[in-house]
Parts: sequence; structure tokens; C-alpha cells
Amino acid sequence: MAFHLYLLHRNDTFMKLLDSKGRLFGKLSLLDIGAALIILAVIFGTFVFPGTTGSVAQVGSTQPVEVTAIVRGLSVRDPDGLIQMMRDAGKTKVIIRNQPHGEVELSKIDPVERMVIVPQPDGSVKALPDPRTAEDSFSTDMMISFRDRAQMTDDGAVIGGQKVKIGTLLEFEGETYNFKGSAIEVNTVDSL
Repeated sequence: MAFHLYLLHRNDTFMKLLDSKGRLFGKLSLLDIGAALIILAVIFGTFVFPGTTGSVAQVGSTQPVEVTAIVRGLSVRDPDGLIQMMRDAGKTKVIIRNQPHGEVELSKIDPVERMVIVPQPDGSVKALPDPRTAEDSFSTDMMISFRDRAQMTDDGAVIGGQKVKIGTLLEFEGETYNFKGSAIEVNTVDSL
């Protein structure tokens, strides 16, 4: 019985704080107070503890880097002509993670010899050069290296505001070509 009276007294005290419409002291809605607290927490979190959001290129030193990309299965009628044209130009536009970066200096362009797996009489396999000519397949593989300045951060190289790591999607664009490859190596170098 004493416990029952205690609960009634406690419930009565609680009801004095909230009215029948759920307002605190008959003036403030609990939902309004909750919404105001959430808004204050977001503002406080945004301005007092902004975290690591924002540009990735804000910290670190600038150094020259060389990025090597591999291009596989590029459909082209004259692969040697494309490679020579790019070598003669010495520059190409690069798009990093679908964000245009601008022109970069090409340091090396090499065709990659295609290999095929050939079973041997003893049951082993060997990788041998593909006997089909490039003219027959109208497809080529190549490695392209370019140099540019990059912000060096704890998380790697940042070129044009985009992190460049092994596997990063790169797009090369010129007057007569536009194709994609992926980075296979990122190294710092002495100079551009």
C-alpha cells in the first residue's frame, strides 16, 4: 500500500511538470526542445569539431611525382601511330577520378607485349608472346608515365585535389583520343 501511494505521489509530481498536451510547465513542447537540442548539437559539432572533412590537399609539401598507368585492351586501328603521336606531343590532358586536372608532361609511353598462356606437353603452362599481330586484333595494351607536382600528405599523393594511388582511375584525353587506364605506380622524383 505504501509503495502504491509513493507511485501516485510520484505520478502526480510528474504530471505537474507536463500538461495534457505534453508541454513542459504548460509552455514548451518536448518535441520543440528536442529539435532545438539536435540543431544546437549539429552547429556545435560543425564549428567546434569540424573533423577531417574538406580539401585533402590542405596539408603537406609539394613534390614532383611520376605516375605510371596501364591501359589494357584499347581499341585503336594504328597503335604504333597513337603512341608516336603522344610521344611527339609530350603532353596530355588527364582526368583523375572523373575530375579534370589539366595537362601533364608525359615521361614515357611503352606498348605492353600481350602474352598468352600456352599448355606444354608435360602439363605445365608458359606465358608466351601472343602470335596475333596488333593489326589483326585492333587492340593494344600500353603503359603511360606522366609527371606532375603533388601535395604529399600522410595518406599519399594528391594531384589536382584528388588522391592518386595504385588502382586510381585515370582518363587520358587529346585531340584525337580519350581512353582510360588505372595507376599501377606512384613515385616521388627529383624533378619535373
